[in-house]
Amino acid sequence: MVDVADKLAYFQAITGLEDPDLCTEILQAHGWDLELAISSFTSLNQTSASTTTSDSGPRDSINRTESAGSGLVAAPSPGLAWKLVTLPISVISGSLGLISGAAGLGLWVAGGVLSYSLGMIGLGSGRSEESSARLVSVSTAASEAMDFVAAFEREYGTTRPNFVGEGFMDALQRSRNAFKLLFVYLHSPDHPDSPVFCQRTLCSEPVATFVNENFVAWGGSIRASEGFKMSNSLKASRFPFCAVVMPATNQRIALLQQVEGPKSPEEMLMILQRVLEESAPVLVAARLDAEERRNSIRLREEQDAAYRAALEADQARERQRREEQEHLEREAAEAEQKRKEEEEARERAAREAAEKEAARARMRQEKTLSLGDEPAKGPNVTQVLVRFPSGERKERRFYSTATIQSLYDYVDSLGCLEVEDYSLVSNFPRVAYGPEKRTLTLKEAGLHPQASLFVELN
Repeated sequence: MVDVADKLAYFQAITGLEDPDLCTEILQAHGWDLELAISSFTSLNQTSASTTTSDSGPRDSINRTESAGSGLVAAPSPGLAWKLVTLPISVISGSLGLISGAAGLGLWVAGGVLSYSLGMIGLGSGRSEESSARLVSVSTAASEAMDFVAAFEREYGTTRPNFVGEGFMDALQRSRNAFKLLFVYLHSPDHPDSPVFCQRTLCSEPVATFVNENFVAWGGSIRASEGFKMSNSLKASRFPFCAVVMPATNQRIALLQQVEGPKSPEEMLMILQRVLEESAPVLVAARLDAEERRNSIRLREEQDAAYRAALEADQARERQRREEQEHLEREAAEAEQKRKEEEEARERAAREAAEKEAARARMRQEKTLSLGDEPAKGPNVTQVLVRFPSGERKERRFYSTATIQSLYDYVDSLGCLEVEDYSLVSNFPRVAYGPEKRTLTLKEAGLHPQASLFVELN
């Protein structure tokens, strides 16, 4: 009999509920009847008429149908009588692909099924035997599968189920990825019914075509290590042996259907068609769920991409705004710096001009003082007329003994010129009184008793 812990674990595995207290309350409310509790949980209107959940051996398709009608009433659609089979560690270790995804694998359906225990078989009764079981490596499992496929094709031809040339766990993962059920055939080479079953039923064109179109097929010889382990796990008591399984959680498989003993092509097709029809809602739901998850992932990726693009655009705008602000601040700083420099230059120029003007004023005053008072008219006094480039005329009397430099001092004291480099020139005859003649007296220079000079800018 299935104990309370197993029922609780199977109820959680099938319904997907994680709260053990809630699952316990649901099971207690239904008298620990797994079928009734699961049917009630899935909100189906049909009630289960059976409370039998004992751990029985594998049944063939005919016994399964009869049992369903005589006391073991399958739950409403998908209506499959499931067994949760725990796989041997030697089979699980043959492929790590399924184990790595076990946390997210789950059952393909969470309701409408009858589950009951099928313990770890084929590994001995003790934990020490389990830990000492020989592990089947990935290469060995695949090699056994490929050897089986090659031998089967040599014996029975190419019209056959397309058994995959890989280990059982890899085949199970392949079926999960393809949203198909896994068709399992365990071959007993020594059984007298095996050749006839393979030739007339399994390799008949209708059965082979149906299996290839609707299932992932895996086959193994019970003489090989993995085939022997699977025959123990599935409790294969009669041969030929076929089964239909799907993956479940915690390294388990859900045994949906097993066929023991010889069957005609028509019987085999009827069994497989019924299993496929009953499991169709499960597979469709799984496919839709996977598609929804893919769409959700794609939507999240698109949203993330849009968010990143918007964020990058915002960051670009912020960078541009910051750069423009920095540019404006630089321009303002440069303009302020230029204004300050220009202002300083103006102030410096004004200061220099003022200093220069003050120096000129002092110079004019000094030269005015050096000239002394203008003498009165007399025989030793020379009358000098000076014409400026502006047309202005200035006239003054000098002693004839005064030098040409006195004339320059006089012009400078007037402040009529903005330049300092100039020459005094007479017209008739034209004589320039440059630096070399400034020591001459007016009389010596021929400017006595009167002279008319004009200022020529150098």
